Amino acid sequence: MLAMRVHAAGAPLLADQVAVREPAALQILVRVLACGVCRTDLHIADGELPAIPFPVTPGHEIIGRVERVGTGVSRFRIGDRVGVPWLGETCGVCSYCRRGLENLCDRARFTGYTLEGGYAEYVVADARYCCAVPARYSDTQAAPLLCAGLIGYRAYRAAGDGSLGLYGFGAAAHLLAQVARAAGRNVFAFTRPGDLTAQEFARGLGVTWAGGSDERPPEPLDAAIVFAPVGALVPAALAAVRKGGRVVCAGIHMSDIPAFPYRLLWGERSVCSIANLTRADAAEFMQLAAAVPLDPRVEVFPLRQANEALRKLRDGRLEGAAVLVP
Repeated sequence: MLAMRVHAAGAPLLADQVAVREPAALQILVRVLACGVCRTDLHIADGELPAIPFPVTPGHEIIGRVERVGTGVSRFRIGDRVGVPWLGETCGVCSYCRRGLENLCDRARFTGYTLEGGYAEYVVADARYCCAVPARYSDTQAAPLLCAGLIGYRAYRAAGDGSLGLYGFGAAAHLLAQVARAAGRNVFAFTRPGDLTAQEFARGLGVTWAGGSDERPPEPLDAAIVFAPVGALVPAALAAVRKGGRVVCAGIHMSDIPAFPYRLLWGERSVCSIANLTRADAAEFMQLAAAVPLDPRVEVFPLRQANEALRKLRDGRLEGAAVLVP
């Protein structure tokens, strides 16, 4: 099968021919129909996450059809459409797993990073960590739900109620803006300074206000989520939230947060991070996505054009999400 793989940090992905694996016990073989392109894929390709052996097949926003099932699989049957998310495997016995915090498992393995990913024609996945996908979404529309949606939704819940600022208006923010608006919340979108196209895109999705990340919103925010991997946005977001407000850092990697005066944190403001997701997150968000008519905006690329999709993501030239199709 064809797989687009990272062979060295900072190098373009290469088109390789690799063998299709048979599913082992509790695994399923999935024919990839679509795979979203996530900023985490960029961090992996650039070597910004803890080192792992290359080559690596990225991709953890996978929509596919079950082709074969291993022994012990009962949730899915051949022909089912499934989603394969970032969290691919946990130990089940560490203190985090026992406390229902499998997203923090010390021995977790992740799709498209420490497990094979979806920049390929087929992928083998542990059926216990896959999820059903609402039928209302096409394959390409559903792909961003698997990370931009799932991990974004975990950040959304951590932010609490009230008005919400979204720093970095990309794949996750454009979905969560729709979730928040459906709940009647005021949403404030922060883009790269001067990116009028992204600001207009945000307004088209019903946000209350859109401006540059160097601007202050017209009113104090109850909470803010930082999706852009820019540490300098954390003190900016703290300055924008009211007393008692919360800033949630939703990315897996971020540049260093600069020093900032204590007065920005004072007043019982708080900063927290979101790490990975749980299977319960996936089930809850997919139920919400089935009930709320989200409009995932996607730009579709053939699998062999994975490098171009990553370049457009890096340059901020996407409205919504990029999706690869074999």
